[in-house]
Amino acid sequence: MKLYIKNMVCDRCKRVVREELTALGLHPVSVDLGEVETAEDLDADSLKQVKSVLETNGFELLDDRRLTIVEHIKTLVIDEIQNLKGLKPAQMNFSDYLSEKIGYEYSYLSSLFSSETGQTIEQYIIAQKVEKIKEWLTYNELTLSEMAWRLSYSSTAHLSNQFKKVTGMTPGEFKKSPTRKALDQVGG
Repeated sequence: MKLYIKNMVCDRCKRVVREELTALGLHPVSVDLGEVETAEDLDADSLKQVKSVLETNGFELLDDRRLTIVEHIKTLVIDEIQNLKGLKPAQMNFSDYLSEKIGYEYSYLSSLFSSETGQTIEQYIIAQKVEKIKEWLTYNELTLSEMAWRLSYSSTAHLSNQFKKVTGMTPGEFKKSPTRKALDQVGG
């Protein structure tokens, strides 16, 4: 049975979900960001147990198809930006990538995402990029040029301008007093 889970944003989340489901006596076949496939079909009581244990760990079991699609969009964006999976071809824009992966027209995905989250997909992508830049700045891992290239910005000036627009400070100012968000809070 396939379960859709909100707030799974990292490998640690996948591990926690796998461990919790196994502790309930379930057999997860696959655990990916935002979704789990179990070997067994779950009855109402089992689903209630799963929902409870997930909520205890900060996750949410989704049963609304619209919310499931929104979470799938978020997962694909996080995989590309935060986890640097590189599944999206460099020459492909996010709108085409999301449409291809999810199987719906981008106009529908965009409208759905905006109505459910109160922000556009583009704003969510920018928020995720800014959070990734914050991570790199905090650990002094890359130059601004390297960051711009890895996140597909046209220039370091574009990256800096977008960073300042979102955070109210330049990347240099941020380095002096870094503050970051948990990934499930980015764009919210």
